Amino acid sequence: MAYWLVKTEPEVYSIEDLEKDGSTAWTEVRNYQARNYLREMKVGDEVLVYHSNSTPSGVVGVAKVAQEAAADPTQFDESSEVFDPKATPDSPRWFCPELAFHRKGSQMAALGDLRCIPELDGMVLLQRGSRLSVQPVTKDQFRVICKLLGKK
Repeated sequence: MAYWLVKTEPEVYSIEDLEKDGSTAWTEVRNYQARNYLREMKVGDEVLVYHSNSTPSGVVGVAKVAQEAAADPTQFDESSEVFDPKATPDSPRWFCPELAFHRKGSQMAALGDLRCIPELDGMVLLQRGSRLSVQPVTKDQFRVICKLLGKK
């Protein structure tokens, strides 16, 4: 099993939206490294859900990979903001796994708090200039953050 973190803007798609929907295709990621991570995700992998561009920003819950990555349909939709004219159904460029809601934290694990925890040193999220919307997390980092989230 692997562990991941995905970023989402809560006004676009929040942990509450994921809870309500039950699961969703994690579409519209347009960074090659993030895409590669999405393609590495396996069914059962656990995923920290991070609300970005919010005050404060932080981890708000956990999802699980319910289905491995398939071609992201938004790349073929000419009306989509993330349409990719170079992508074709025979040769897609972008992929999305299905993420299922697992649990919401009783509290947010805020970015500022994460920065103060020595066990999280080296975490991709905390590296200067890190903007990647999908990133790997170690098992130990995952466990530390889950404790901060509390039970709900």
